[in-house]
Amino acid sequence: MKAAILPAFGQPLLLEDVPRPVPTADEVLIAVEACGVCHSDLHIIDGDTPAFRTAAKPRLVPGHEVVGKVVERGASVTHLQIGDRVGVPWIHWACGECEPCREGNENLCRRSVVTGLGVDGGYAELMRAKAAFALKVPAALSAAQAAPLFCAGITVYRALKNAGVAAGQRVGVFGVGGLGHLAVQMAKAWGAQVVGFDIGEEKLAFARQLGAGHAIDVRADDAVKQAKALGGLHAAIVTSAAKPAYDMALRCLRPTGTLAVVGLPPEPLTFPALALVGSEARIVAAAIGTRDDVRAVLDLAASGKVACRIEEVPLADVNEVLDRMRRGAIRGRMVLRCC
Repeated sequence: MKAAILPAFGQPLLLEDVPRPVPTADEVLIAVEACGVCHSDLHIIDGDTPAFRTAAKPRLVPGHEVVGKVVERGASVTHLQIGDRVGVPWIHWACGECEPCREGNENLCRRSVVTGLGVDGGYAELMRAKAAFALKVPAALSAAQAAPLFCAGITVYRALKNAGVAAGQRVGVFGVGGLGHLAVQMAKAWGAQVVGFDIGEEKLAFARQLGAGHAIDVRADDAVKQAKALGGLHAAIVTSAAKPAYDMALRCLRPTGTLAVVGLPPEPLTFPALALVGSEARIVAAAIGTRDDVRAVLDLAASGKVACRIEEVPLADVNEVLDRMRRGAIRGRMVLRCC
């Protein structure tokens, strides 16, 4: 089979013929139809994150937003059938026994194995997956539409959930890009009043098109004043990886508002204690999501309330996609066609 191999950190991926994977008793073999390209993949490939460098297997096949059909199953797999269309998320496996797992937070399992990092992922024609973590994809969604939901979708869903977003609240989404455009739609689907924050009229118009009732250019001198004029934000979901976005988001909150950390700036976030104490602001974060989060997001998308903006390209073009991502030249989510 064909697979895109990472020969060394910082090197282009190599499209090679590799042996067909053989699933173990609790695994399935999936013919990959589509695999999303995530910024986490880029960090893994470039080797710029120490934790990823340590965890990555040699000659890794990246990719953790995977959708395809089951073509083989292990002896102990009974709930999936040959031909079932399934998706595979960031979490390849979690122990189910540690305290976070028992509390329903398998995404925080410290023994977990990551798809496309500790084991080979979906930049390939075939891949193995733990059957318990391969989730059925609704028929209403194409493979390409569904693939990015297994990371981008569940990450912003969990951020909104952790921030306690409810109908009628004012929710600001900072950065209406690959993650942010999904956050706008989800918040709108939950009945929130959405405010999009980004740079330039094109992106602001995109936010309005997605359902944002207001859109604010963060370069405006009165950007914070505009948010405050609306009453301030009950929740600010920051998908941007720019530290100034966090600084502005905190200032846009109403008293008791919540700042949700999603985007990962290279430098530490710093907030004055008085700014937090003076408004009783909360800070929460989202670490990908659980299988229940995946199911909830797939249901939202299948109902037509959330649609990922995608661009599909062949697996052979993966290095070009990664270069575009490095240049910041991608608007929505890129999806590789793998078979």
